[in-house]
Amino acid sequence: MSSDEENEVNAVELSERKQRKLGYRAKMEGLMAEYKNVIMINVDFVGSNQMHQVRIALRGEAVILMGKNTIMRKVIRDNLDQYPQYEQLLPLLKGNVGFVFTNGDLAEVRKKIMENKVPAAAKTGVNAPTDVYVPPGPTGLDPGQTAFFQALNIATKIARGSIEILAKVHLIKEGEKVTASAVALLGKLGILPFFYGITTGMVLDNGSVYDSKFLDMDESAVLAKFFAGVNMIAAISLEIGYPTTASVPHSLYSAFKKILAIAVATDYEFELAKPFKEYIANPDAFKSEEAEEEDEESEEESSEEESSDAGGTGGLFGDDSEEDSD
Repeated sequence: MSSDEENEVNAVELSERKQRKLGYRAKMEGLMAEYKNVIMINVDFVGSNQMHQVRIALRGEAVILMGKNTIMRKVIRDNLDQYPQYEQLLPLLKGNVGFVFTNGDLAEVRKKIMENKVPAAAKTGVNAPTDVYVPPGPTGLDPGQTAFFQALNIATKIARGSIEILAKVHLIKEGEKVTASAVALLGKLGILPFFYGITTGMVLDNGSVYDSKFLDMDESAVLAKFFAGVNMIAAISLEIGYPTTASVPHSLYSAFKKILAIAVATDYEFELAKPFKEYIANPDAFKSEEAEEEDEESEEESSEEESSDAGGTGGLFGDDSEEDSD
């Protein structure tokens, strides 16, 4: 091939590459304009077929966009004037990551993303996502491989012509790198210890960025955490004497109790103290109908008991008197 032909081919390749970048830019900018929320995803060890299944599950609710981190960063930087909230995602564009754009319920979208998992074999040097245990029992391996188990300090015995593991073995710990020997053992036993799928990271929700794990919280859990924070602020404000919206109701309630105590102990009157003073003066007037009925029932029961006791005593003395008269 001549130099002119090579230059022509290179020019065509550069043109095609430029067109692809322009097409990607247009697609990403269109998604940024159409959708207000983004879930960042990591696709380590996720195959193309698995990605296809997730795209089908999200059809009509969300759109997955993958691409080179450098291109995604450039598109975001070039559009910060129009979409300044995306600046918070720039430091997160590391590794095999992508975006899920949606206007739907973030918790539901995340659930559909996380549901698609497939079993996978362990790989040497990979950080284990979970603990891996080898169960006790027969392995189906011939006795000639006993030395392999001995090298791993796994207690075995020969039973019915095959190796049998005596106790449950904690082979791999979560977060630790998977060793070649562990991979070999799991391969011999036919165990697929891990389940790989798309994992979710940070979420861009109407301009706010937070960890996607908080999407698992329901409304009651969110309210409980919110009120716990409000109570903490109120306690700090009351302790240091600095009034806040959270502490003012407590301060007013405390002040009211003090004024009420003074009013009850003296002749001082004010409108809100009247019911309390009336109750102290005549508590019977505030009894409910149920309480009055209970009091009446208890009085009737006590009077019946007294009557029965009196009758029994009279009969006893009556018999004695008749005997005496005889």
